[in-house]
Amino acid sequence: MIDRFTISAIIPALNEENAIAKVIHGLWALKNEDGSAVIDNVVVCDNGSTDHTAKNAEQAGAIVVKENQAGYGRACLSALTVMPRNTDIVLFVDGDDSCFIEQAIPLLKGIVAGYDITIGSRTLGQIERGALTLPQRFGNWLAAKLIDQLWNEKISDLGPFRAIRTEALQTLCMQDEKFGWTVEMQIKAIQKGLLMNEYPVDSKVRIGQSKISGTVLGTLGAAKGILGMIFTLRLRQSFLYNSIIRQQ
Repeated sequence: MIDRFTISAIIPALNEENAIAKVIHGLWALKNEDGSAVIDNVVVCDNGSTDHTAKNAEQAGAIVVKENQAGYGRACLSALTVMPRNTDIVLFVDGDDSCFIEQAIPLLKGIVAGYDITIGSRTLGQIERGALTLPQRFGNWLAAKLIDQLWNEKISDLGPFRAIRTEALQTLCMQDEKFGWTVEMQIKAIQKGLLMNEYPVDSKVRIGQSKISGTVLGTLGAAKGILGMIFTLRLRQSFLYNSIIRQQ
């Protein structure tokens, strides 16, 4: 809890048995200046793991929900269904130990200060050699460029390390079940005029192999999901605008 705001961390995870406990313990270790805990709840969605991800997460003190239908967005949506209802701020973080957990504090304080959504930008932070592949860097650049061109909104990253006010998240009606989840959140926030800000976060080499950049199919699937979501949301917006004009 920060300044009376209850905080739940959401972690979508697939075969992260070697990293998940470290990430969860890092979240529990976050403290306010008075020594009180920052994180009130940790929810892990085990997205079809074949290892001890779920067991290790439970032992680390997390609420664990299992979702066998594959997909990053699907895992996030499933985790949200069991998140405590009194949550004021949702913190999304990956379970691969690729970020520095203590850098969640500026993201959370940004929400307390009045922003609806805060994005941890890896582009604005320090990137350890090997932490982000060339396709990841190019994909972020391309997505940011398209969003700037289509919505006149400058962003620098689609990073999964982010926080959002629960009420704001509910207004977005998130739907994507795969790799378009993060960009869907950012574009819908722009469309709804939510207050959004980016904060620098540093990146380190993850524990284990990436499900996205670690394989060719994963990279292509992510690219398809992200670009498809950008153009889908733009077309929907144009269709809605034209429908309103015709009715006037």
